Amino acid sequence: MILDLTDEETRALLNLLVEALDADRYPLSPRVRVLRAILAKFGAVGGLSPDLERKLRRHAPPSPARLPTLEERDPARSPRQGRRPRR
Repeated sequence: MILDLTDEETRALLNLLVEALDADRYPLSPRVRVLRAILAKFGAVGGLSPDLERKLRRHAPPSPARLPTLEERDPARSPRQGRRPRR
């Protein structure tokens, strides 16, 4: 399904989603997870107010995990604190 929204309609919908997420008492509920997934599908939207951009960044999905460095991938490296050594 493709929605043909004007810029004004997109901003209104984003604002509504952000306000619903901010007002929800249960941030880990299935309803909030669905709303965050919908919000993530919008991607980058230009021409937003600074206030709305700040709110969108707060609800944006986390950035992907970084790849380990060569030193971190080295099997001969000594284990970090808290890990048991391999036997």
